[in-house]
Amino acid sequence: MNTPVPYHEQELVQKIDLMIRARYPLLYIVAVEEEPVEETLRQLSAQNERRLLFWDIVRGWSDNGADKGSPMPALARIANTNEPENTIFVLRDLHFVLKQPTDPRNAPVIREIKNLIKDLKRSRKTLIFTSHTLEVPAELSEEVTVIDFPLPSVAEINHLITNEVADELVKVSGLGKEQLVKACQGLSRARIKRVLAKALAAKSEVNESDIDGVLEEKKQGIRQTGILEFYTTVESLKNVGGLENLKQWVRMRKDAFTEEARRYGIPNPKGILLVGIQGTGKSLSAKTIAHEWRLPLLRLDTGRLFGGIVGESESRIRQMIQLAEAMAPCVLWMDEIDKAFGNISSGVDGDSGTSRRVFGTLITWMQEKNSPVFIVATANNVRILPAELLRKGRFDEIFFLNLPTEMERQEIFKVHLQRLRPSRLREFNLGLLAKQAKDFSGAEIEQVIIDGMHRAFGSFINGQRRDFVSEDILTAIDETVPLAAIAKEQIEGLKRWAAEAGARTASSDTQLVNELRKYTINGGI
Repeated sequence: MNTPVPYHEQELVQKIDLMIRARYPLLYIVAVEEEPVEETLRQLSAQNERRLLFWDIVRGWSDNGADKGSPMPALARIANTNEPENTIFVLRDLHFVLKQPTDPRNAPVIREIKNLIKDLKRSRKTLIFTSHTLEVPAELSEEVTVIDFPLPSVAEINHLITNEVADELVKVSGLGKEQLVKACQGLSRARIKRVLAKALAAKSEVNESDIDGVLEEKKQGIRQTGILEFYTTVESLKNVGGLENLKQWVRMRKDAFTEEARRYGIPNPKGILLVGIQGTGKSLSAKTIAHEWRLPLLRLDTGRLFGGIVGESESRIRQMIQLAEAMAPCVLWMDEIDKAFGNISSGVDGDSGTSRRVFGTLITWMQEKNSPVFIVATANNVRILPAELLRKGRFDEIFFLNLPTEMERQEIFKVHLQRLRPSRLREFNLGLLAKQAKDFSGAEIEQVIIDGMHRAFGSFINGQRRDFVSEDILTAIDETVPLAAIAKEQIEGLKRWAAEAGARTASSDTQLVNELRKYTINGGI
């Protein structure tokens, strides 16, 4: 007979129980799902013979339906000295009041909560707020203890599958079962149940083909957070021209997240920072790492971390961390991190310290995380990043992506032309194209190929559109002014920083290595 789904980890139950026994007056549990939280509290109440009451603004108290419509009567009941000690009072969805504490309609509620906190410290009653989002006004920040209710662990997902599907209908085992469970990581319990129900309704069983359905559900869930994006990667290291040092570093750590690596004693890799001007392959490298290691890729747009409501940004960074850890092992791609945190050191962030608080939470997690979340951060203007982010321990390595050398440009042309015209690759003069495209980035090389194709597409021979040739690309090269010519000072500054900071060049070409060495010897060119 199937056992009930363990909605909680016993460790979490013990943690909440300890806080209640220590007379923490106000706990705030943040969870994407309400039912598992309440199941945990019911178990806690039963284990310790505590009275448990729930309240919401629509249905009132769970024991008598009283005090609907306003939090004030509910708070008055908690304050009533006739209410038994050893009672846990749970108020649902009070965030709509807490996020607007200065509203005249909400001010009495905030005041009464502060009064209650003082009273509860001298009693055995406990007040708990539950919500899907964290809203803590400044007036309560020193008294509230926040608890993030976790998404289901691997063990719990296994229990969910066992509980929701009869044993004879689970047509997956061994490695296939492991892949199905890993695919479910990062999903809420409700979403996992929905995917299993859909599989049973469609074909009366659960098998390996349902992994795709799980991944699609995961994409939907991540998309709805508005913070992370789920990327399906198709680019391999073969799609990257040059950057041999970086590619070798990635290949060497291909199996670093396996159980075999743990038994060997190798810790989980933390991440890398990719620094360079636009178009040198930083974003492409992030995608290829996830593909090479066969890990899901989550992209964090750091601009989405910041919300307009007080406390919203802090809540989003916590949600991002929880979701990334639930999906681990995974690759977390932090794109253009300099745009989000570039002005923190100067103290001119202009948002009352929100950026510094979000940044502090992020770097603490990066330093202390034990979960296999590999971070790939990219930055164009690394010189404005705070020193705390760049020190040892945050990243395993910092790579500098310089403009490609002539040999690397030739390889980049080959990668793109092989994809576009595999049967005609030998017809293109790769050496001449690479030579003429001096100081072009990888993105600019791709663009001149596209421009050359447009040029040929608009030309006709005997009434037929002709295919593009080397001359079309050469013409596009002549008509293009590369970023290196426009932002020469920025590029020189990046090279100087890379030399002084001891960043590792992503290219193995000795020409680039010697070029950076000149900055440390001569102080720049």
